[in-house]
Order: sequence, then structure tokens, then C-alpha cells
Amino acid sequence: MSRSERSPLLLAGLLATAGAAHFVSPRQFDAIVPRALPGSPRTWTYASGAAELALAAGLALPRTRRTSALATAAFFVGVFPANVKMAVDWRRRPARQKAAAFGRLPLQAPLVLWARAVAKGAEAAS
Repeated sequence: MSRSERSPLLLAGLLATAGAAHFVSPRQFDAIVPRALPGSPRTWTYASGAAELALAAGLALPRTRRTSALATAAFFVGVFPANVKMAVDWRRRPARQKAAAFGRLPLQAPLVLWARAVAKGAEAAS
């Protein structure tokens, strides 16, 4: 399996793991749902977890990979406010936790670029 074939599957694995975590340990995700969103934070936690699982499945299938990869890039942009909320909420926590929360912020850009590269690779393969 080439690197270009592994990349979408690694991204799918990341999303599947994160998506499952939303159902296994929802409380940690509830805490970072921006208050401006309507309804219960738990609803948003489950919805985003389900979205990650669906995106993972789409990335795993060559036929839906391009569309799923573009949707994944948009998803990563869409959840950025939750990461900002986490960083703001954790700014007075111990150094390790604060570093983890603030460290998540710049990681969104490479994730978006990774998803876009998977989309481009899927387009080239078709």
C-alpha cells in the first residue's frame, strides 16, 4: 500500500477514533460546545461524533473519498470554535493542560490541508 493510499485511511482512522470518543466519553466534548449554539451541548456532541464517523466511512471508500475529504476539511474549520472555547476555558489550568488546549489550535490548519490533499489525490486517482 502506497503512502497516498494510506493517507486517506489514516485520516479516516483519526476521525473514527475521535467520533467514537464522542459517544464513549461525551462529557469532555459537551464542555467545549460553544454556548452560542442552540439546544443541548450533548446533542452537538453526539451530532459531531456521528459526523466524524460518517466522514471516516466516506474517506475509507474510494468512490466517496473526494466528497468526504472536502466535507472533512469543512468540518475541521467548523469545529475550530470549540477548540478556541477550550483554550479560553483552560487558560488558568495547569501548564500541561493549558499547553494541550492551546496546542490544538494550530493543529487545525494541517488537518484541513491534509483533508484537501486527500481530496486532490482522490480526484487524480479517478
